[in-house]
Amino acid sequence: MDHRLSCSYRNIDGIILLDKPGGVSSNNLLQTVKQLFRAKKAGHTGVLDQLATGMLPICLGEATKFSQYLLDADKRYRVTAKLGERTDTYDATGKIISTSPVILDQVMLEQTLAQFYGETHQVPPMFSTIKYQGRPLYEYARKGIEVPREARLIHIYDLQLLYWDHTNIELEVHCSKGTYIRTIINDLGEFLGCGAHVTRLRRLAVAHYPAARMVTLQMLQKTIDVPQVTETHLAQLDALLLPIDSALANLPAINLPPTIAARVRLGQTVVVDTAWQRGLVRVRIADTLRFFGIGEITEPGRLKPRRLITESLI
Repeated sequence: MDHRLSCSYRNIDGIILLDKPGGVSSNNLLQTVKQLFRAKKAGHTGVLDQLATGMLPICLGEATKFSQYLLDADKRYRVTAKLGERTDTYDATGKIISTSPVILDQVMLEQTLAQFYGETHQVPPMFSTIKYQGRPLYEYARKGIEVPREARLIHIYDLQLLYWDHTNIELEVHCSKGTYIRTIINDLGEFLGCGAHVTRLRRLAVAHYPAARMVTLQMLQKTIDVPQVTETHLAQLDALLLPIDSALANLPAINLPPTIAARVRLGQTVVVDTAWQRGLVRVRIADTLRFFGIGEITEPGRLKPRRLITESLI
């Protein structure tokens, strides 16, 4: 039995920016990271395709309460695709279902790419984890069953052509939540009349998080690849964690005196400066600037608690 598994799981809170390797599922990586940190609770912030690499924020402990804010955040990707071949999964992991000659020039390509800018409705691919009648779509797809999918509103903020050599294309995409890059590539191939599928996909960024803060799975494993894991080794892992409220950096912070903060922690609505208008805010204790949750200014000068971390962490 692996001696590392005998270590008891613990309450540890924060966010790790994992540089996901290709060929591994997001859920498998989540369980591995949870085990490495000996965390009692962990959750990711949206599945990356198995083929994909790049930024996969994983929330530990109380940070899982705020994972939705990263799931809802904008993303950036770099994608390489092959023109002239369409696959059933829209990427290189699937079966080629059609081939066509590639007849286009750069002007035609750039004009077609321009059609993707802005708000549009996108139909998710059948090979996805979206549920239909309680089962993921990929289960139906593997059986050759096509089921209805509701088109989703997405926003493409930027789409840059980085490279093109007639049959291979590389793009950088800045998009809203829920955007399937595979579908963009498949649709591009359809618009061009030749078909296309993803060959490489890398997530460059989630929200405001910098790529420089990503860590590899190998780095995490190396930290505790020792005969006997000690608190010192775990502390080295913990030093890689980002604070819980880093997921909420787009929200303004309101600093409350300890007495007022205590009332908020009890679920009470409190009076604050009327300069605070409506909207969500990060709530912190003024003397320590310690984050303890999210509140909402429901009307000028009135703060109501919405999502709080456990009191033991404050």
